[in-house]
Amino acid sequence: MNASFRERWQQLDWDDLTLQINAKTTRDVQHTLARDTLTLDDFMALLSPAARPFIEPMAQKAQKMTRQRFGHTVGFYVPLYLSNLCANDCTYCGFSMSNRIKRKTLNETEIINECETIRKMGFDSLLLVTGEHQTKVGMDYFRQHIPTIRRYFSSLMMEVQPLATEEYAELKTLGLDGVMVYQETYHEPAYQLHHLKGKKQDFHWRLDTPDRLGQAGVDKIGLGALIGLSNSWRTDCYMVAEHLIYLQKHYWQSRYSISFPRLRPCAGGIEPASIMNEPELVQLICAFRLLAPDVELSLSTRESPYFRDHVVPLAINNVSAGSKTQPGGYADDHAELEQFAPHDNRSAAQVAESLIKAGLQPVWKDWDSYLGR
Repeated sequence: MNASFRERWQQLDWDDLTLQINAKTTRDVQHTLARDTLTLDDFMALLSPAARPFIEPMAQKAQKMTRQRFGHTVGFYVPLYLSNLCANDCTYCGFSMSNRIKRKTLNETEIINECETIRKMGFDSLLLVTGEHQTKVGMDYFRQHIPTIRRYFSSLMMEVQPLATEEYAELKTLGLDGVMVYQETYHEPAYQLHHLKGKKQDFHWRLDTPDRLGQAGVDKIGLGALIGLSNSWRTDCYMVAEHLIYLQKHYWQSRYSISFPRLRPCAGGIEPASIMNEPELVQLICAFRLLAPDVELSLSTRESPYFRDHVVPLAINNVSAGSKTQPGGYADDHAELEQFAPHDNRSAAQVAESLIKAGLQPVWKDWDSYLGR
């Protein structure tokens, strides 16, 4: 394997980072807010408990930076769940193989029905999601169906099991634009605690995935930690920042996206090991905007309508809306199949209307095919 983020990760001591974050002072935060370009040490200050009283000035600065970089636009996308089959046993996921739920994988006809329904909702940017099942929902399945799906949408991303570099390169030729791959937690002992069976137990294979994406030349790479899985959401999110900065340096041709998923109710779900409240989520989002002004920050329907309406105008420039988290959920809704329960259940049109009232412009289309790929 070529040089990867794993080498940097091995240099980072979780307990030491946690102590450093908690040791940041009011003066550290004030100095950071006075700077235009931030280091990772500055980001650590903005993540710290000491920054809690500074959320308002952080938000003001983040909003100004967001308007400068992205104007008033907010990209819209929607997830299409192709299958809830999974060969992993993970404590926090509704698709976990040990959960007794109905399993379904969409066939060609069902995929076309879903795509047509989603297009009628207005979306032109799609995120494909599956459980992790290499044999039944692996490369053969993707080769068969991605060309069909691509005909309906100008932008196509996926969130599936980690693949090899050459497989990502092949999917790119079939029309894939981006891949979201969340480490879940960068704390290896916590990771092993929550991944009980299956290939997802391999912490390092997953950790190396964004490097393989960069090597394959994938246009957009999405990062994130599942907030609440480890005993310190602050340390996990600092690790995400380390990962981002590393990737930007080594694979500068790719664009990057950061998501902020908090644990949501699901079949067989667990209680969070660390609690992040809503003000702290605002703090985190603004900290990322100040660290990485040009990076896409995304907020999903895991969060409430009220929260999304008030936070998207601050620093978010990509949202999902009208999401269904089960295969076949748009053309034929079956809640019992879902991966997790969304919190914002408004229609896409209702979310768009709310953002327009806030002075923002929903963007349903990310790319035109005549511009090339």
